[in-house]
Amino acid sequence: MQPVDCTRCGNRVLVEKNSYHHTSIQWTVDSESSCAEFREGTPSRARTVDVRVCGALQDSITQAVLEGRVDVPDN
Repeated sequence: MQPVDCTRCGNRVLVEKNSYHHTSIQWTVDSESSCAEFREGTPSRARTVDVRVCGALQDSITQAVLEGRVDVPDN
């Protein structure tokens, strides 16, 4: 897993990409207290209601992939 900092709040998570479409995220602190979007109740961009997603963190992970800071295996 590789560290990625959210560009909005600075929260650091660990990220593993199994493909461009599959991302595993491990929070290093409590997400409810550390994520600005979760605290503000910002609606999730997730397709499933049961899954909470921080849009700023997703954007930060995408940027890290594009910059080569997060590896994506060839499938």
